[in-house]
Amino acid sequence: MQVADAAGNGTRTAQPARRVLVAADKFKGSLTAVEVADRVTAGLRRIVPDLVVEALPVADGGDGTVAAAVAAGFERREARVAGPLGDEVTAAYALRGDTAVVEMAEASGLQRLPEGVLAPLTASTYGSGELLRAALDAGARTLVFGVGGSATTDGGAGMLSALGARFLRADGEPVAPGGGGLAELASADLSGLDPRLGEVELVLASDVDNPLTGPKGAPAVYGPQKGASPEDVERLDAALAHFAEVLEGAVGPRAAEYAASPGAGAAGGIGYGALLLGAGFRPGIEVMLDVLGFAPALERADLVITGEGSLDRQTLHGKAPAGVAAAARAAGKEVVAVCGRLALPPEELGRAGIRRAYALTDIEPDVAKCIADAGPVLERTAERIARDFLS
Repeated sequence: MQVADAAGNGTRTAQPARRVLVAADKFKGSLTAVEVADRVTAGLRRIVPDLVVEALPVADGGDGTVAAAVAAGFERREARVAGPLGDEVTAAYALRGDTAVVEMAEASGLQRLPEGVLAPLTASTYGSGELLRAALDAGARTLVFGVGGSATTDGGAGMLSALGARFLRADGEPVAPGGGGLAELASADLSGLDPRLGEVELVLASDVDNPLTGPKGAPAVYGPQKGASPEDVERLDAALAHFAEVLEGAVGPRAAEYAASPGAGAAGGIGYGALLLGAGFRPGIEVMLDVLGFAPALERADLVITGEGSLDRQTLHGKAPAGVAAAARAAGKEVVAVCGRLALPPEELGRAGIRRAYALTDIEPDVAKCIADAGPVLERTAERIARDFLS
């Protein structure tokens, strides 16, 4: 059985919950956060038909962040921007009032690469800069910049170029796109950056706190996920270190300070570019809970259901379920979690604020079938939660 109860038993003495808040992230590769909320709601109501369920799909700044904002009432906007290889793509951002939620993966994410193609040395974040500019054009005064799921390791150079910066080789020509091209960088000029950037609040929302370079930097930790060989990692790390060195000559000591700062290595170093623009770094789930209106929804709830595809040690380091559980625990609310795969013991769940976790593989042990039929299996899992906590 993969039902882990942090209380150490399956008994309950509290009154059944009357109002449930479903605040779960996506099950990557099978269900979006919106679909997770819909399936959980359907399963709960099969057992308790008149149950009041409030759905608030959440994200931690990575892929799915715009969808979560739209589900919370933001307007979906679209713009034609450059994909990671320079081909034009349609990317979305979310807008409500003068607040925009911009997801870099919409423009520069792995999903924007052709199937089977990886480009660790040449993929660019130029389209992410274009997407930020589109949000500025729409009147945004607060930009929540969610980063994660990138195809790129260019230190944000492409993004900065789209916003008016110039990065030139010794012959006066622009460096080639991608992190690999930064090895030939001779001069950097940020004086042409869009002046509106100095008039807005830019929030870097990420679930990682890596520096730009070094053994815990963007190339070493995340480069292999983007197809980088050991030689590519070494080349990219040197190129990004050179990038920061040239920028130090252009903008002063803060360039080196930002390179060593938490979050600089996020999404292939686009966090570094965002810090150079004056962004404030915050854990992605904290930012998104604020933006999505989680606090008032939490106040209305008796029970909170969170989750994601895999509950494991990574979950405890800034992922959405951990953020939801921490906020709920602080408010004195009970939390249970759903997941495809459970790799945390009850005591660690308890320390994270999760009373009990339910894995889909407990119902369907065949992982391939579990992924293919995640929706129906999740509904059956939600029925179990209803019987355990709501009846």
